Amino acid sequence: MLFNNIKKMSIDLSQPRYDQSSYAGRAKHFLLLTNPLNAFASTEQLDEAKKVVTEFKRSRRMPAGYDLDKLWAAKYLYDSAYHPDTGEKMFVLGRMAAQAPMNTIITGCMITFYKTTAAIVFWQWVNQTFNALVNYTNRGGDAPMSMTHLLGSYCAACGGALGTALYLNSKVKNMSPIYSRLVPFAAVCGANFINIPMMRSGELMNGTPVFTPDGKRVGESKAAARYGISLVIVSRIFMALPGMTVTPIITNIATQRGLFCHYPKGVIPFQLFLVGLCVTFATPLCCAIFDQRASLAVDSLDTELKDAVKKNHPYITHVVFNKGL
Repeated sequence: MLFNNIKKMSIDLSQPRYDQSSYAGRAKHFLLLTNPLNAFASTEQLDEAKKVVTEFKRSRRMPAGYDLDKLWAAKYLYDSAYHPDTGEKMFVLGRMAAQAPMNTIITGCMITFYKTTAAIVFWQWVNQTFNALVNYTNRGGDAPMSMTHLLGSYCAACGGALGTALYLNSKVKNMSPIYSRLVPFAAVCGANFINIPMMRSGELMNGTPVFTPDGKRVGESKAAARYGISLVIVSRIFMALPGMTVTPIITNIATQRGLFCHYPKGVIPFQLFLVGLCVTFATPLCCAIFDQRASLAVDSLDTELKDAVKKNHPYITHVVFNKGL
């Protein structure tokens, strides 16, 4: 009985269940966090998960009817739906758990309907609108953005992405069909450098909250925001890579070998299956490339904040912050 009580007391729900210093630990963590089934959880299930996690943090007692695994399942369901900085419930389509089902449909359509300008414009707009929602929902920090700022960022992000897609498409018209199939991926890569910083421009202008390793908030840093956003851009590009390159290449090979000559519309479910398979695993495995709780050397902080940290916390060499997803 004493052993069980000690075990319960040692559970730290403020940290992920798995070691975040290793890629394997981060991969396990994000496989649970981005599980597509989490996106279909009911309001009642989310409220129950929040109640259980909050009560355990307060009382340090295992809730009735719960064991270790069930407690952690509630914790991951809670984390999948509530923002780590603001604590607010996130819009369901903006959660990382919705990435797999939403990107399966959108990516599948982008690499299927790529031959006309109208189709390119429409599906790139849909994709960048979804990306803007995800980028804003999973931003770092807790500072709100005004509606005017948010709308301006959205327009700039979509405009840049559409311009990139149309420019690239015009360059591959006379090339092999495989290059046309890969235009959506190239456009998405270019758009990530526009969409993510624009939808998180509030962090770039005002800084993102940074903390000492033991959790004390020391201020807001623009340098940390730039670093965190750059890491997110890299992981998002790798996230899009399998579904938007492997799928078109395999589809092109299958088409050349006559797989769809009798059933030309069969290419659509074929591509959707491949994209869904890629996205389901690419999302958590690419989120795991970098620790969500990023760290930055004190010497790399903004000058004013660096001086303040060195004065008030001379014993620390780096700060930590939520880089977002």
